[in-house]
Amino acid sequence: MNPAQPPQKPRLPDAEFKKELEALIPQIRAFARFLCQSDRARADDLAQEGLLRAWQARASFTPGTQMRAWIFVITRNLFYSERRRAWRSVAYDETAAERTLKTQAVQGDQMDLDDVRRALSTLPDDQREALILVSAGGLSYEEAATVCGCAVGTIKSRVSRSRKALLFKLESTGMPARDLPADHALASLVADAKRVATDR
Repeated sequence: MNPAQPPQKPRLPDAEFKKELEALIPQIRAFARFLCQSDRARADDLAQEGLLRAWQARASFTPGTQMRAWIFVITRNLFYSERRRAWRSVAYDETAAERTLKTQAVQGDQMDLDDVRRALSTLPDDQREALILVSAGGLSYEEAATVCGCAVGTIKSRVSRSRKALLFKLESTGMPARDLPADHALASLVADAKRVATDR
């Protein structure tokens, strides 16, 4: 008599998994742009590799859970693995940022967004990442904690500190925080990044 086989883990059919994955491509590209400090070529490579790894690991995805958070974890882990191998972080490149994250806004709005980009680049990695995931990426604190591999309270603390730091930096440039709240600015950046990422 054969021993009882353990129950197989439920999985999404490949066609359904592919459909959900494709719907997340703009968000993955936008997230990669933020991680790579607006280096378009590097971000596109990161997003592509993240999507490929997600497809290869599709059997490990649990149906009913948040696919966005799951693939953000994969993409984030790839980014930090590559950065560790490179032994250095990529510096903020204002020229690349202006070239890759363009906006249809008027000149004054463009200057505001550039100020936000510069302010974001000065935040510590963990704070910038938490703020992007929660305020711009729309993840819950719980989902962001899963992506970052830390406690929910840690994410809340990082988001709070990064919001305060970002608003302080914006006010120091002469842009009153009330005129461009951090969440609004980040949402604009994400929408901008999504538009550029899909503009081939």
